[in-house]
Amino acid sequence: MRISAIQFAITLGDAEANYNAVETYICKAAKENADIIVLPEMWNISFYPDNVRQLADTEGVRTKAFLSRLAKKLQVNIVGGSVADYREGNVYNTTYIVNREGELVASYDKAHLFTPGKEDTVFTPGDRINAFMLDDIPMASIICYDLRFCEWVRMAALTGAQMIFVPAAWPNPRCSHWQILNRARAIENQCFVTAVNSCGDAGHLHFSGHSMIIDPWGEVLAQGQDTAQIITADVDFSDVAKIRNKINAFKDRRPCIYDL
Repeated sequence: MRISAIQFAITLGDAEANYNAVETYICKAAKENADIIVLPEMWNISFYPDNVRQLADTEGVRTKAFLSRLAKKLQVNIVGGSVADYREGNVYNTTYIVNREGELVASYDKAHLFTPGKEDTVFTPGDRINAFMLDDIPMASIICYDLRFCEWVRMAALTGAQMIFVPAAWPNPRCSHWQILNRARAIENQCFVTAVNSCGDAGHLHFSGHSMIIDPWGEVLAQGQDTAQIITADVDFSDVAKIRNKINAFKDRRPCIYDL
């Protein structure tokens, strides 16, 4: 299966420019025979303008229609990174996932909000794992800061996920953490990880890029630099079973002793 990660410089507060850019990138990745195309975090308005509530996509109507149209037209699966989403008086950081038929198969609200950046004062957190199937393969997704919470990622892996997607807006000073944590999550959960970051600037933030596609051994199959690009790798999901049979960490777990 071919995975393509779209890393680009999202324009702060300019939804029109960003939807246009994403459509161009998705079409380009589809021409290169991608099976799954993955977007970064908050690709509709970047992370994040002061008037995020006014700019957010109400109930994800525009985003869902946009992703559905492209997925059906191009016959690709799309893991829609995340967008600012306004619902019932609250703003969420939300992932929408559509299959090749343009059907919405899953959505996810970011569960862990980055308090040093005061994200918790703007957004409302989600509280459920996001597990789904694409092309009959079990998968899951989280968003950015969720990556630091290994318990949450393990819960996603325990659904049977063979791929975990990590859309992000990860800043430059902590790029090494981004690389290490994504590889660690792949190794400890013995699954593929596709981690898609943005690049460029948003106000005082500089996003570090370095999107990655990682195999269950923690080997990096493809990695971007710090500029706009599409990162692509072909993955063989039979590798998951091979590795889990060789070192069966899931079988050897002892959850009965993990209760604090």
